Amino acid sequence: MKSGYRRRILIEPAQGAVTAELEDDYHRMVVSLTHADGVVTHVASEMKRSPWTMCPGAMNQLAQTFTGVPLAGFAKRGEKTANCTHLHDLALFAAAHADDAAAVTYDILVTDAVEGARRATLARNGAPLLDWTLEGPPTGEMFTAPEELAGTPMSQLNGFIATQDRPLAEAIRILRWASMVAHGRVRDMPAGMSATEFPGGSCYNFQPERAPTSTRRPGADIDFSKPGAAPMADRAEAFHPAS
Repeated sequence: MKSGYRRRILIEPAQGAVTAELEDDYHRMVVSLTHADGVVTHVASEMKRSPWTMCPGAMNQLAQTFTGVPLAGFAKRGEKTANCTHLHDLALFAAAHADDAAAVTYDILVTDAVEGARRATLARNGAPLLDWTLEGPPTGEMFTAPEELAGTPMSQLNGFIATQDRPLAEAIRILRWASMVAHGRVRDMPAGMSATEFPGGSCYNFQPERAPTSTRRPGADIDFSKPGAAPMADRAEAFHPAS
């Protein structure tokens, strides 16, 4: 098994409701939206595993942000940094797929760096879709493959995303964010570590009014590179092995 960061996302639409769930090395979170006539009437969320002690308060913030908002208006609602970014993204995924006829799965792997290069892959519904090679430090990482992206800094991907259709744009955003989160594998984050060790303001937990009292939870991290380990293993029947 390749050593690296793994993330799975499962989006399940139903009549009048839709649920999106995510698990990776640091998080397991769920968002459920109830909707009628294109408007969300109820927002529920669950943090089955979260990395910081102040994270759970973000569930109330998510409900405040999206209750009463039209499904079509979720992406324009904003307030991402006021929320847990992962709950916020799940809410957007759920809204985008609320009227789908079937579930959607994403399976992501970002390998640990070898000689400065990482490989990031994404499969949707079991079919390989994206395969990137990235090189450089986190603040200046650049694509070396595929050819159409070679030489593009990760930080300047928005222009390329804007030229894609909605399904592919969503997949690119998902893999971009996963590639950024995967950098956490090279940082020591012991239990009890203060959230002030990270830049402030990037999400609900890191807002200046919370970060000083938020610490890293014990047992927050899981290395899914270990044999027999997989994100959302209890929902394995929903996923197909990615090539």
